[in-house]
Amino acid sequence: MAEVATADVTVAPIDEMDPIHGGVARRARATLGVTAWGMQVLTLPPNWEDYPNHNHDTDAFDPGQEEVYIPISGSATLLAGGEQFELRPGLMARVGPEQYRQIRPGRDGIRLIALGGKPGSFDAPSWTELGAPPPGE
Repeated sequence: MAEVATADVTVAPIDEMDPIHGGVARRARATLGVTAWGMQVLTLPPNWEDYPNHNHDTDAFDPGQEEVYIPISGSATLLAGGEQFELRPGLMARVGPEQYRQIRPGRDGIRLIALGGKPGSFDAPSWTELGAPPPGE
């Protein structure tokens, strides 16, 4: 499955990553050996309505995580806070830990990367802040 080279690099095809929930989710983080954040690949079928309306508050099975959704194919609607947000390749969405959210795939379904992490656990370098000069300047 995952190929580990002598360099500190792991490469794996998404479709060979460990599937859960009947293949709807793939354990990308574990397959690649990522330890700094959570990461799964979700492949939701067309017009699927079973994606749970959930949040990551203190009572969740994975509490305190904000998530970023990165669509890589297809489309969906993200429902959160009484609003609707388009998910499609080229757009990314961040959702805070307390916010309930649900993803409704479109007519072609959607494949997306879901990144998760606890706010404050990453020490962002100053050059990554909006408007900051790039490194070396």
